[in-house]
Amino acid sequence: MLKSIVTTGKTYDLAVEAALAQLGLDRDSVSVELLAQAKPGFLGFGASPAKVQVTYEAPDIPEAPKVALSSASRSKPKKAAPVKQEEPKPAAAKPEAPKAAAPKAEPKKEEAKAEKKQPKAEKKEEPKKAAVKQYAPAEAGSVEERIETFLAGLMEHMGSKAVPHAWKADENTYKVDLVGDDLGYLIGRRGDTLDAIQHLCNYTINRDIDGHVRINVDAEDYREKREESLRRYARKKAQQVLKARRRTTLEPMNAYERHVIHATLQEMDNITTYSTGTEPNRRVVVEYVR
Repeated sequence: MLKSIVTTGKTYDLAVEAALAQLGLDRDSVSVELLAQAKPGFLGFGASPAKVQVTYEAPDIPEAPKVALSSASRSKPKKAAPVKQEEPKPAAAKPEAPKAAAPKAEPKKEEAKAEKKQPKAEKKEEPKKAAVKQYAPAEAGSVEERIETFLAGLMEHMGSKAVPHAWKADENTYKVDLVGDDLGYLIGRRGDTLDAIQHLCNYTINRDIDGHVRINVDAEDYREKREESLRRYARKKAQQVLKARRRTTLEPMNAYERHVIHATLQEMDNITTYSTGTEPNRRVVVEYVR
């Protein structure tokens, strides 16, 4: 059954985190509805916290079986006591010792199986390493070379050893992969740093060329993984809305992430989506419609 709690915090995110900590659940397991926005007040006066209502599924667990199990567990030890006293009497356990040596061969089989599995894992990793080396060098004077030159300088200023590889995806779109180790800080929280790098690259390159091109910067396939995560998140929230027959407001997202949510749910029956709020706190609302 669905249950809900109301929590407050200085900001929307802190109010949600307080509810998740209290329930012991993750963000994808709950539905959040904003009840009141946080107000800073003036010189500390008139301030009010953000208030949210967090809805979650709480399955009913009957207590009767627990009593039955506890009563049954009390009755079992009384009958088990005489059985333990009769078992040590027979001396037939000694000739069974050589039989115990047979299972020793089984771990060897398991080890052999494990050894066979190891090369399989290595074979899966080999194509990934090979895929990184499939980038063609950029031609001199091309847009790809300008993109790689700019991003290489930006990476140096950021103290990163990541290497940019650019290629033309279609007529007006270029894609870039940042390749290297420890790329997490180049991605940032929910891709914020990666979005900033992409914005700077688009602005700089389009300023020096004729026409307009779009440049998509990625690292460790983050954008593809993020899209899949957003689609799963959108479907899960839509199912919760259908079950509760009430709307829910998702967490703040950038324009591209909101587009993924809208596109995922646009053909779902009895569900409509729209955006509310202002940047950078603009959110998607998933609402039930008859």
